[in-house]
Amino acid sequence: MEEAVDTEDLLINLAVESWRLCRIFQRSIDASDIRAAGRQSNQVRYFQRKLDDSLAPLGLRLVTLDGQPYDTGMAATALNAADFGPEDTLYVDQMMEPIVMGPDGVRRTGTMMLRN
Repeated sequence: MEEAVDTEDLLINLAVESWRLCRIFQRSIDASDIRAAGRQSNQVRYFQRKLDDSLAPLGLRLVTLDGQPYDTGMAATALNAADFGPEDTLYVDQMMEPIVMGPDGVRRTGTMMLRN
């Protein structure tokens, strides 16, 4: 007997991987070619907007916490939390994977890197 496929989980996986691809692509844009960089940045923003629009009917959204003060209650795992002391004031340096929120709360926790 086959297991039922959860299409929402499949969509979440695809959305997270698409988000990661966009982040990598954004970092690879060559800023020295201003025209191409602007066009490529616009294409990434358009794709991200389409991704958000595709998730919205299901009540899903991707959340990033880049630059926000770190709180142990965040719905994301800090990969480098052990590198800091308990007295350090920490901020989210970058999200490695976004948090996926659904209509009933967190659907998938994210991962992040911290900084002082």
